[in-house]
Amino acid sequence: MPGRLSGRVAIVTGSSSGIGQSIAIRLATEGANIVVDYRSHPEGADDTRKQIEAGGSKAITLHADVSKLEDTRKLVEQAWQHLGGCDILVNNAGIEKDADFWDVTEEDYDEVLNVNLKGVFFLTQAFVRRLREAKRPGRIVNISSVREDMAFPHFSTYCSSKGAMRMLARNLAVELGPLGITINNIAPGAIMTPMNKSLLDDKPRLDSLLKNIPLARMGKPEEVAALTAFLASDEASYITGSTYIIDGGLTVNYHEQ
Repeated sequence: MPGRLSGRVAIVTGSSSGIGQSIAIRLATEGANIVVDYRSHPEGADDTRKQIEAGGSKAITLHADVSKLEDTRKLVEQAWQHLGGCDILVNNAGIEKDADFWDVTEEDYDEVLNVNLKGVFFLTQAFVRRLREAKRPGRIVNISSVREDMAFPHFSTYCSSKGAMRMLARNLAVELGPLGITINNIAPGAIMTPMNKSLLDDKPRLDSLLKNIPLARMGKPEEVAALTAFLASDEASYITGSTYIIDGGLTVNYHEQ
């Protein structure tokens, strides 16, 4: 039986590990062929590709730093050249820097904003340009964060980038709607990923967090991937400009310690 995304092609940035890897594999199980993007972990990207191919879908791995405009264009061009097009863009790649506001350096600011916002902006632009030329519809899913609307002391650069991502999606929903292109954000809370390794290894801190989560556990990357697959599918064709929170109830129950 064909999957919901049969015949589609998706770019998933930062798909060598964590949430991105789970998304790439899930979209492939739904029938999509995948561009597996990585910046620092070629072995992880290769693992993602092998799992995708084992399930019967096609995949290519591509080294691309989304903070560089030429790399964002390369991702889109390679999708069209090797997989025949691109219907779905998942902007997953992201980084964070922990620092008191008064200690944030220009270098750290640029690094976070360049990946989390500039990269999303210009990769989305390259993706949309090709769809517009081909007169084809498309799906954009941004992996944002509950921090797009929720304070996170000592991570001002990260929160700024995610807050901007929220407004960008809302604005592009209006601008891209007439082209048949939808855009939505997924805002994960605490998810078990390599980015959260220090949290997972710190039991007192982890226990404190879990007390704020009504479901009393961290989320799984596969749960974020399942929501992504829905938003990338035709079942979500009338949804755009929205943020979907996936946090076990953290946002509605949270209070800073």
